[in-house]
Amino acid sequence: MEIGINAAAALKQPRTGVEEYVYQLLRGLTMLKESKKHRFILFSPSRAEFGFGLPDNFKTRELNWPLPFWTQARLAGGMIFKKPEVLFIPVHVLPLVHPKNSVVTIHGLEYEYFPEMYPKKRLTYLRWGAKYAVRNASKIIAVSENTKNDLIKLYGANPGKVAVVHHGVKIPDADVRQEGNNLGEYFLYLGRLEEKKNMAGLIGGFEMLKKRYQLPHKLVLAGPAGFGYKKIKSKINRLKFKDDIIELGYIGEREKWRLLGLAEGFVFPSFYEGFGLPILEAQASGCPVITSDVSSMPEVAGQGAILIRPEIEQICRAMYKIIDDADFKKRLIEQGYQNVKKFSWQKCARRTLKELTN
Repeated sequence: MEIGINAAAALKQPRTGVEEYVYQLLRGLTMLKESKKHRFILFSPSRAEFGFGLPDNFKTRELNWPLPFWTQARLAGGMIFKKPEVLFIPVHVLPLVHPKNSVVTIHGLEYEYFPEMYPKKRLTYLRWGAKYAVRNASKIIAVSENTKNDLIKLYGANPGKVAVVHHGVKIPDADVRQEGNNLGEYFLYLGRLEEKKNMAGLIGGFEMLKKRYQLPHKLVLAGPAGFGYKKIKSKINRLKFKDDIIELGYIGEREKWRLLGLAEGFVFPSFYEGFGLPILEAQASGCPVITSDVSSMPEVAGQGAILIRPEIEQICRAMYKIIDDADFKKRLIEQGYQNVKKFSWQKCARRTLKELTN
């Protein structure tokens, strides 16, 4: 079978959650024995250099396009002349011209619950793209049961057409903690600094922790600026403890694992997630996790996290619990390790290939 894949997201730098999913999934597909039965075409808008080797049955096809809307202009145009037997779109937007057998991954419908936290043009495109995919794709892959339920409830998706395939997680090198850092004791947030991630609640919870318990801990924010960042930065600048909040911007892979491995805890009090990959990355690093009890986060975190309402008081209490109760912290870390065993990129790749070829 010939399978075409929109591989554009795997080439983006820096990679955040969705881009990491596409990159690791493609890498996983190249390593599966089952993949040898099929031919793969990886479509991209520029020269494809993935950073891993491609077997002989994987070919790249460069579809140059200097303007926006590559998917609907250049990729769709390419489908007019030669369609693969199956087209896989791992990021939401199905091209207008596509084969009858087309599979689309939808990563979440957060924008339907918090539309005010998205730029208007992006909100319009996300809604149109997801609804079009639900109507026209032969199959939808949802990254969580929660996302599947949202697709059924909000967009009327046929339940039999939606398959759930969880993300995997990379296991960090064992020696990464030994490299150390000079941050002292700190809690870590990893992800885009944007309103929908509840940065105001996280900052407020940290401020309450500092005022209430006079602790030396810092809050480290690692990730690029996102929608609403100016408000977030303004809030930080007004705090008494602003010097204890450290912004690192985007960080590389090894730095990410080092920060997770040495943190007092990982705090991820997002308002809504389609999946929540950083939760698994923290658990794989032996870092205690605090995350919200909404959307997909309980599904992903399992028993290996403190689940809270995304509110300032609960964020503060959860951080203090990790500091104050060593036995509880140890149990939480072990439960995180056990939870991570349920997820792997190999499993994700195998399940995805099954959905593409059935």
